[in-house]
Amino acid sequence: MIDFHTHTVWSDGELIPAELVRRAMVVGYRAIGITDHVDESNMETVIAALVRASDSLRGLYDITVIPGVEITHAPPAQIPRLISDARRMGARLVVVHGETPVEPVSPGTSAAAIEGGCDILAHPGFITPQVAAEAARRGIMLEITARKGHSLTNGHVAAVALEAGAGLVVDTDTHAPGDLIDKRMAEKVLRGAGLSDERIAVAFNNAEKLLEKLAGGNFR
Repeated sequence: MIDFHTHTVWSDGELIPAELVRRAMVVGYRAIGITDHVDESNMETVIAALVRASDSLRGLYDITVIPGVEITHAPPAQIPRLISDARRMGARLVVVHGETPVEPVSPGTSAAAIEGGCDILAHPGFITPQVAAEAARRGIMLEITARKGHSLTNGHVAAVALEAGAGLVVDTDTHAPGDLIDKRMAEKVLRGAGLSDERIAVAFNNAEKLLEKLAGGNFR
């Protein structure tokens, strides 16, 4: 299992990074992105903490730990700059909290995330064909989520993404230990979104390719 979207006590998660990583490894994870919620106010502090955590675990467990962020509820006009700032501060993975139908995310957030060049647009709700097409053009992944509530639009996301040629990955948006899933459950989430076995295999392959791109052989 490769999961690019999880949270720790550095935002609204329940676990410190070391425990999250250990629990993920026991569930069968090969790689985990720790992407705590950030905006202008806390980005530098959170990234520094997660980079330290990732560095401290390198080589000790057989799992790749990727320090990142989830830019969350930021005004759309700020998002492209925040993506750039996050990378400059050391985030190896930048996720943007998409326009899920269960939270009051500002309209235009998804388009701003794609414009800014994030790695993954999380739970993008009723994403439009135009935004999905731009994600496809830029090679930005759209997320199928295992998270309750956010998953309500998984079927829509999958259908629009496939029509536009955009890549899909499956993530958990983990906040608590019970949110972690194994690959078998990830397959069920993807199948529930309407994907065929062939498309499920493509989604897993997308995760492998993104992991290779993010890791670049420079950390474990």
